[in-house]
Parts: sequence; C-alpha cells; structure tokens
Amino acid sequence: MEIGTKLVAFVNAGKNDDAMKELYATDIVSVEAGAPPGGNPESHGLDACLAKSKGWVAAHEIHGAEVEGPFPNGDRFAVVFRYDITQKASGKRFKMNEVALFTVKADKITREEFFYAMG
Repeated sequence: MEIGTKLVAFVNAGKNDDAMKELYATDIVSVEAGAPPGGNPESHGLDACLAKSKGWVAAHEIHGAEVEGPFPNGDRFAVVFRYDITQKASGKRFKMNEVALFTVKADKITREEFFYAMG
C-alpha cells in the first residue's frame, strides 16, 4: 500500500518520471494492452519504461488527468487513470480510461500491466 500511495502522489504531482526512478526496479517489465505501431507490447527495464513514457507524453497533449487508488491485493495494487488528451498526430481529442496493475517485490515495482480499450 505504501508503494501504491507514493506512486499515486507522484502521478498527481505530474512527476511520473520521478515515480519510475524511485519506485521501479531496474529490471521492471511493463505490459501494454496493445503494441505500439511496429513495437512490442512488453518493455523490459527501467530505461525502456522511461523512454516509452517520454514517447507517450510527446505524442499527446494532456488536457487533464485523474488518478484513483491504490487498490491493494497482496503484493499487487491497481490504479485507475482517467485522461483527457489530444493525439498530436491526428488532432483527435478523446477521453481515455485505463487500469494499471502493479506488482511489488522488495519495495520496488517489478511489473506493471495496463488495461484499456483499443480503438
């Protein structure tokens, strides 16, 4: 619960990269609901997760973001993200809801899985 609470506080403060650097294991595995164009749905390692996050932020204008949680269950916790974003490439503005499931071992997040509607 402590790691989840810290993660939500970082995200609410707009400090996603700081959250990753402090809370993620160096060998974290990140799993997206779908693969980015020409990519793999899995990212391995902290550097890959940071790069993926930077790419997502660069591709979207974020008008608003809300985070709800954490919702703990043993060594895992879930967080709900709600975004109001514009995809820069298409100019399409939309709202996106996403559930993220995090696994914690030795006080570090070792796995994150994202669930969202594709389309």
